[in-house]
Amino acid sequence: MVYKSLLEFISVLERNNELVRIQEFVDPVFEIAEITDRESKKVGGGKALLFENTGTLFPVLTNSMGSYTRISLALNTNRIDELGVEIDTLIRKITKPANSLFDKLRMLPMLSEISSWIPTSKSGRGDCQQVITTNPDLSILPVLKCWPADGGRFITLPMVITRDLYSGIRNVGMYRMQIFDDNSTGMHWHRHKVGARHFQQYKEKGLRMPVSIALGGDPAYTYSATAPMPDNMDEFMLAGFIRKKKVQLVKSITNDIEVPADCDFVIEGYVDPSDELTWEGPFGDHTGFYSLADWYPKLHVTCITHKKNAVFPATIVGVPPQEDAYIAIATERIFLPLIRFSMLPELVDMNIPPQGVAHNLTLVSIDKTFPGQAQKVMNSLWGAGQMMFNKVLCVFDKDVDLNNYHELFKTAILRFNPSTDIFISSGPLDVLDHASNSFAYGSKVCFDFTSTLAEEGRKATYDIPFSKNDVFKIEDNYSSVTNIDCSFIDQGLSFVILSVDKSKCESVKFLVNEINNASYVKGVKIIVIVDSEFNVEDKSSLSWLIFSNIDPKRDFIFMENQGAIQIFVDATFKTSTKDNFKRDWPNVVTSSLRTIKDIDEKYLELGFEDMAFSPSLAFKSIVRNDSAIASD
Repeated sequence: MVYKSLLEFISVLERNNELVRIQEFVDPVFEIAEITDRESKKVGGGKALLFENTGTLFPVLTNSMGSYTRISLALNTNRIDELGVEIDTLIRKITKPANSLFDKLRMLPMLSEISSWIPTSKSGRGDCQQVITTNPDLSILPVLKCWPADGGRFITLPMVITRDLYSGIRNVGMYRMQIFDDNSTGMHWHRHKVGARHFQQYKEKGLRMPVSIALGGDPAYTYSATAPMPDNMDEFMLAGFIRKKKVQLVKSITNDIEVPADCDFVIEGYVDPSDELTWEGPFGDHTGFYSLADWYPKLHVTCITHKKNAVFPATIVGVPPQEDAYIAIATERIFLPLIRFSMLPELVDMNIPPQGVAHNLTLVSIDKTFPGQAQKVMNSLWGAGQMMFNKVLCVFDKDVDLNNYHELFKTAILRFNPSTDIFISSGPLDVLDHASNSFAYGSKVCFDFTSTLAEEGRKATYDIPFSKNDVFKIEDNYSSVTNIDCSFIDQGLSFVILSVDKSKCESVKFLVNEINNASYVKGVKIIVIVDSEFNVEDKSSLSWLIFSNIDPKRDFIFMENQGAIQIFVDATFKTSTKDNFKRDWPNVVTSSLRTIKDIDEKYLELGFEDMAFSPSLAFKSIVRNDSAIASD
């Protein structure tokens, strides 16, 4: 269905038993985030939460797309896969040769359908402008402060609308917005984003850049702002495709930017390139770590408009899984046919697991028919749009189920030969990647888990015996090794985890050399090293930690032991003293003990049937201090 407001979407969620209304006062500072974190980490993503008493005129909706059911409802489909099928069918029809006049005429209804998705403008005012405030005061909005080391309150689901200075083409992006005061915010667009490119155009011409920010309305709008659309393509056209109805736009009150007429809020303003950049952040980010403070442009707010019955949408991000995991599922399904059509016809499936926080890990399966095909896929994906930020790419054969993580890991370890199946390169990384030696640039790795063809000259097997008893001798001989997890060896998989107290060893690399020379791990393919404070029994969080904390070129230590190549993976927190790491290493995002206690005391009074304890407690052991920056 086409949603005319968040209230309409909320009604649908409620009819489908996907919503909890919270009538008691909950503070937008810390409390809403803590409650949402507990809900979003329930099996299946919990339910959407409507906080009706926020101390302002407006309720707050969180976790609204944070389950498979809710993201499907949000995007007007019974199953997310159906959107991918629609796109695949459309591509096939468009690209099918028109050999006759009849074939060409048959295309006309389809072209008419496509034109019905193109956004249209209307004169006058929209519902989003029922209330107009030209003396803007951002404090009227229930903006969240989510985590204790955050630099302030942040708008987390904004649709930031800008225009190319020369072509006039619109871009709708999602960039967090820190509230600085009653009429200014940060504008956190990364250097790779279209909004930043638009700003550079205005800066070169010395012109103020108009910006309007829409919030709410049909959730298809919000999703489209997150989607990795090709440059110079209108995100509101994608929203039109999803909702099967064009987005109707109206002009903002104080600038010429158009916004959805039926969204809930609009914040209008401009960015002045003559302003000095402003210190923005830190922010507890979707990586599960704080993104640290840096210099960004400032938005001057000139007007705030909203519906009379507006609902303020928000999301929280932090240690996965969160709501963004389900938004990523939609992106996988919608854009898979486009990737397959435009550059990789051999691509069978793709999975971006929540533990990979969007850019750290991507799994793909291919129909392999020639040697080196996995490397061809690697090079294509690393050169494609936002896939250039991918750090770890795993390529499997078409017969592998990418959604069965247990069997997937088993297949990977059994097939993997460290001598032949790993490819390390360098390139751009997401600016939120904290592990690389340089900001937004570092190494990336592809693991080729596909079957071996004769021409590739790879060894199909890696059958080198290893002794579990020898592995356990490490703990007896090195005081810095505090725990050894051989649970994967018990499953027949050549994979070991070492917990290390780095204060008791010269460095991880020195320890690796000692262990290797003593032949304690002879025959073990992969040995992962983590900080001793981390609970290695939490295997889901373990994968998140490993992919977050590595720079492959630096942290993959290859050793040869009696003719066998092994990989030691240093997934520890890096410091200047032990690792010569020159950047600030961020802390893990968790709620404060005070906030956890406050919510524990009133949780069941808020309308929940059963107690849910804070997910933050599982990560307190690896939080170094109360700052966004982990101490050295």
